[in-house]
Amino acid sequence: MAVTAQMVKELREKTGAGMMDCKKALVETNGDMDAAVDFLREKGLSSAAKKADRIAAEGITAIEVQGNKAVLVEVNAETDFVAKNENFQTVVKDLSAHLLATEPATVEEALASTMENGSTVENYISNAVAKIGEKITLRRFEIKTKTDADAFGPYLHMGGRIGVLALLEGTTDEAAAKDVAMHIAALNPQYISRDEVSEEEVERERKVLTEQALNEGKPENIVAKMVEGRLGKYFEDVCVLDQSFVKNPDQKVRDFVKATGGELVSFTRYAVGEGIEKREDNFAEEVMSQVKGN
Repeated sequence: MAVTAQMVKELREKTGAGMMDCKKALVETNGDMDAAVDFLREKGLSSAAKKADRIAAEGITAIEVQGNKAVLVEVNAETDFVAKNENFQTVVKDLSAHLLATEPATVEEALASTMENGSTVENYISNAVAKIGEKITLRRFEIKTKTDADAFGPYLHMGGRIGVLALLEGTTDEAAAKDVAMHIAALNPQYISRDEVSEEEVERERKVLTEQALNEGKPENIVAKMVEGRLGKYFEDVCVLDQSFVKNPDQKVRDFVKATGGELVSFTRYAVGEGIEKREDNFAEEVMSQVKGN
């Protein structure tokens, strides 16, 4: 198969390898692009590893459900454009299926585990980096299990920008469980109920609310009562069962769940890139740097 300049350019963009190395790889592999990527990686000529210091704060969340097991996973890339790429989404799907099948306890354990194709997850991701051209990171995942008497609530918002996996025990109403997950995606509660909020956090909030009331000039003899009332509003902000249900604001989530005969026992909510410090690059400076050969 004849190797064209366009093929060399494509391989160079994918791997960062030199032009002559790319041409040689394509000749050696008879123009097979994927095989050429592997050839360069095997020779240590691919620059995929150099992408390790880049910041991957985009990506998607995904949910895989198989019977009584489910996994919520976040996989990051550098740009939203790649996150929408079919190849990247295939990577996410493969990783989700593998995590559900092997149930590793940590990301480190997951990266070291071996996939059905014989490759470790870490090497699988490295290959994907070389092919796709951006840093890819398996950031986090949560695996949940249930019984036949329970229901998962999987929900993805904005194409996977936000992912929620809720678990209702004592009911098989999957539609209701998904509605609860949708509510969690929208309002981002931190806890299920007030019982989960630590006394230390409650006292800290009480102190803040007390100072606010005093600074507003409220009489000291009514401040304590006011603060307890405002604490109720605080619990509504952070506890899902205390919140007004998004699909029916006249009903609390607690009452909605109770009507199913079940109980919300856990939820996990991921928003892509949350907590990752994104680097703000000056595009003009970056272009000039490249022009000057820096």
